[in-house]
Amino acid sequence: MIPISVLDLAPVAEGSDVARSLANTLDLARHAEGWGYRRYWLAEHHNMPGIASAATAVVIGQVAAATSTIRVGAGGIMLPNHAPLMVAEAFGTLAALYPGRIDLGLGRAPGTDMATAHALRRGLNADPNAFPQDVVELIDWFRPPQPGQRVQAVPGAGLDVPIWILGSSLFGAQLAAALGLPYAFASHFAPAEMENAVRIYRERFKPSEQLAKPYVMLGMSVFAAETDAAARLLFSSQQQAFVNLRSGRAGKLPPPVENYQDTLDPSARAMVAQALSCAVVGSPETVKTGIADFARRTGADELIVTGQIFDHAARLRSFEILADCHRALARAA
Repeated sequence: MIPISVLDLAPVAEGSDVARSLANTLDLARHAEGWGYRRYWLAEHHNMPGIASAATAVVIGQVAAATSTIRVGAGGIMLPNHAPLMVAEAFGTLAALYPGRIDLGLGRAPGTDMATAHALRRGLNADPNAFPQDVVELIDWFRPPQPGQRVQAVPGAGLDVPIWILGSSLFGAQLAAALGLPYAFASHFAPAEMENAVRIYRERFKPSEQLAKPYVMLGMSVFAAETDAAARLLFSSQQQAFVNLRSGRAGKLPPPVENYQDTLDPSARAMVAQALSCAVVGSPETVKTGIADFARRTGADELIVTGQIFDHAARLRSFEILADCHRALARAA
């Protein structure tokens, strides 16, 4: 069975706060390490009351300090919001503190609404379409300094920080292939182009210093509980959050609601079903079958799993069940 990893969106539940969310992140990371997950990624989002990981590099440092072996990284840093040199310095610092454990995933979206994106721009002339050039510049900052080089990333230069390209469209697939970088696709919320993106990436991949052959990690949502019905109830929090976000009402993660899907009009129900189609929801047996089928159908090299679950204990249990299912599949293989 292929490796599995965690994408933690650091959910802030209704009635809770950022401090509790970040404490929960550290708790989940410690458990995920013990359960055998390969990596633990956090994502940059801004102006979202329900997500606590806006200062992504800071949270990554805290997670790395709270663990000892699991890889920790960004899934991802939204590069248009930052000068590449500053990203190199931040992740160079993390790599110096936690050698061999830091990943840097890069996205080209701002990770927020347009008004906030404008506030985040690093300069009046920043070009959001300069993502490929910014990626290449960032890669160069990590190279060993050359004689006469006037500006260096300190820390950063000469350090091993694996760079990933993230995407939810064909653009990222083409860029990752051209640069010979590993590719992570956001199928956990935007699965429409998943198969085409993976095909294009693999067909056009050019080996690089970092990577000899294509490597694809696919996102999926998993909501596991003792029964299918209990898992469906947990899933309703993420369904509500998604509908609220798409309706311009982003807020904290709502508590679960019985039969929530039945309350939606047909268009909203279809939207949720399409966007969250790469979700596995159910009992341990349902989850084991679901992740095995998804891995077989897609040919992914790794899965990265998220699950916006209102109750922290239930979220821990969901990831524990998934780890148990993964071990059972690995033994069977």
